[in-house]
Amino acid sequence: MTQYRRLVTGIFYLIVSAFFFALMAAFVRLSGDLPSPQKAMFRNLIAAIAAAAYMVRHGISFRAGKRENLRWVLARSISGLTGVLMNFYAIDRLNLGNASVLNKFSTFAAIIFSIFILGEAATAAQYLIVAGAFAGVLLVIKPSPANMVLFPSVIGFLSGVCAGLAYTCLRRATRGGENGKFIVFFFSAFSTVVLLPWVITHYVPMTAAQTIFLLLAGASAAGGQFAITAAYTYAPAKEISIYDYSQIIFSTALGYFLFGQVPDILSVAGCAVIIAMAVLMYLYNRRKTEAA
Repeated sequence: MTQYRRLVTGIFYLIVSAFFFALMAAFVRLSGDLPSPQKAMFRNLIAAIAAAAYMVRHGISFRAGKRENLRWVLARSISGLTGVLMNFYAIDRLNLGNASVLNKFSTFAAIIFSIFILGEAATAAQYLIVAGAFAGVLLVIKPSPANMVLFPSVIGFLSGVCAGLAYTCLRRATRGGENGKFIVFFFSAFSTVVLLPWVITHYVPMTAAQTIFLLLAGASAAGGQFAITAAYTYAPAKEISIYDYSQIIFSTALGYFLFGQVPDILSVAGCAVIIAMAVLMYLYNRRKTEAA
């Protein structure tokens, strides 16, 4: 396969991943008034089963490749689960587009965490871009007593911070040689086991429709996980990562057609600022890499 075809294939899989994750958010919202831990457990249970089936089929070990990587896989799972719970809380209370764009702050949060976990020094330009993205977040959150969804918006932002930490721990583990499929399985299985006691003691009965929507949310999440893994197998992040922001477009469209959600002008402006900062970061990192 030529380099160009690998790049196009990587972009295709990343856009497919973004669509699946947008579908997951829509199905979570459609499942109705259920506790976030209950929704998250169903989501991760399906993903764990799918990941386990894949690993068995391809002969991938269910043990960490290196013992020293296990702490980073565990840290990825804890921060990732926290982020998922916060994201589901925000999805149930915000426009899908707003919840998506706040969660996408993870890209910028990962730059800060990479300084401490990966020893990667950020430049002044990167700090300015992160600050610009945070300004966009403030436009979406609209921090004032008049904002009736201020708390869910802050939780949505924190879900992006947790996701950024999870991605950084994931990079640390894979840099140590850990198999990405094992990390996906460990995270999904860990989340299921941790949430199961809470769900058993606080279980809220579900209708058949709610059960179906949560199963579809889990299937969509699994599809998104495998698609994003495939994307970065074909092409490096510096070449295709910007296309992950197509999830914001998908989420906004699904929010409009399924729930009649229309973002206000400040949210649109904030979304535009965050995407612009993502484009700047993408171009800056690519130029920096090519120069090196």
